Amino acid sequence: MIHTVNNAPRTTLHEWFARIAAAFPDEVAIELGDQRLTYRELAELTDRLAARLWEAANGRPRRVGLLAARSLVAYAGYLAVHRAGATVIPLGPGFPVARNTRVAAAAELDLILTDGTCAYATELPAPVVTVTDDGLRTLATAPTVPACPSTPDDLAYLLFTSGSTGTPKGVPVRHRNICVYLAQAVAHFGTGPGDRVSQTFELTFDPSVLDLYAAWGTGATLVPASRRDLLRPVRYAADRALTHWNSVPSVITLAERLRALRPGSLPGLRRSMFCGEPLMLRQARAWASAAEHSTIDNAYGPTELTVTCTAHRLPHSAASWPQTSNGTVPIGTFHAGLEARLVDGELCVRGPQRFSGYLDPADNEGRFLAPDGSPCRAAEQLTEAHWYRTGDRVGLLASSGESARNDTASTDGPLAPGMPLVHLGRVDQQVQVHGYRVELGEVEAALRAAPGVLDAVVVALPTPDGSTELAAVHTTVDGAVEHDPREALRDRLPPYMIPARVLAVSALPLTANGKTDRAAVGRLLTA
Repeated sequence: MIHTVNNAPRTTLHEWFARIAAAFPDEVAIELGDQRLTYRELAELTDRLAARLWEAANGRPRRVGLLAARSLVAYAGYLAVHRAGATVIPLGPGFPVARNTRVAAAAELDLILTDGTCAYATELPAPVVTVTDDGLRTLATAPTVPACPSTPDDLAYLLFTSGSTGTPKGVPVRHRNICVYLAQAVAHFGTGPGDRVSQTFELTFDPSVLDLYAAWGTGATLVPASRRDLLRPVRYAADRALTHWNSVPSVITLAERLRALRPGSLPGLRRSMFCGEPLMLRQARAWASAAEHSTIDNAYGPTELTVTCTAHRLPHSAASWPQTSNGTVPIGTFHAGLEARLVDGELCVRGPQRFSGYLDPADNEGRFLAPDGSPCRAAEQLTEAHWYRTGDRVGLLASSGESARNDTASTDGPLAPGMPLVHLGRVDQQVQVHGYRVELGEVEAALRAAPGVLDAVVVALPTPDGSTELAAVHTTVDGAVEHDPREALRDRLPPYMIPARVLAVSALPLTANGKTDRAAVGRLLTA
């Protein structure tokens, strides 16, 4: 079903906000700490900030980096970039300058909008527009910005994911991709005026887009979590009277560790969604006990397929929940309009949510299949009929009368619509850490560049609380490393990509055929 406002489908992200701001001007659009802005007030700030961007760019900007986090400038800035008709490229204020420099250069930014909290903003390769939260409220009324010139085929946002070669990969998502997704996902989430929506994800992580427009596309209130709130999620949800929740599943484990997830402790929640990493049935039971009046959805999808592409809603009664072979909640069925097939056990998808290819076409190699499912030639022009290779293995959910051990991969070929699926793992070296996608090869490349390190292997290990952490072994030049090699990584990688443990070894363990024995590496690190 196409979700509409004023009986017309919305074709750009600006339309998602603008129509609601006109329909519900006096509803609260955002509650950030003790700041509360109505849709009318937020729209006015958005217009003024968009005018500031036009002024700085001497016309319509093309691509604008957003270097702000959990500030009013971050959220008004996201809207203002789209109001100006530009593509938004979120940058991580907590990321090292080297990484944001690579992203800014690859994205060819016209401007960077920052809230003044990042010390190295002026070192990045683009002109910087600094507007503080206090300054945002005092922006002078500017000349009227022309009507938003964006079209459905323009890029809405550009995110950078971990790359196996050591260089982040740019994933451009068009307005038509994200609007098709939102039309289904927002309707399924069931928000509207009076509802209060969590915002736990950083803007560099695409599930944040659902948070923003589940609120701003329906007249609900966005209630961003502060840094402190993220460390005490149950108190955040209860004290801020949230009705709709969206986060990674590891938040549940954190709440359990704090002994805060007690039965009935989240009575106000009506909808709960988890994505970004596998949701364990054990975690879902703990959340369901605390949020007894809430539905629970598990969603799945890589950035290249626009936020999420499948979802599974658990029955209200836990006695009716499916039992899977690996103890995870099923990822469910595909959103309408998407097609899926298995090739050598790997899930491949195409449809209106599929992106058009990486920012650097060289990154397309090996990531797509031809329309008939055969390998795609490196120089082949991508069409909408090409399949995106997710790198994920999935199985068919066993029927209620079968053993959970029967969750196995289907025969290669097309998957029938409405077929519920279970995520069974990866076919490559990509992992999820705190919801972020990490290529182990990128971390290994950074370690090998650290002073004194000769070679390195990084693995993902389960932790006692059910989450995942990175760990590494490395060999050394001349048998010694003067400093912890992780110190060098802090200048190159975001915090979530830095291994929790490193171990120096005399030689990397090898298999009988001479390849690195990753299983043996794991045993070394857990011994």
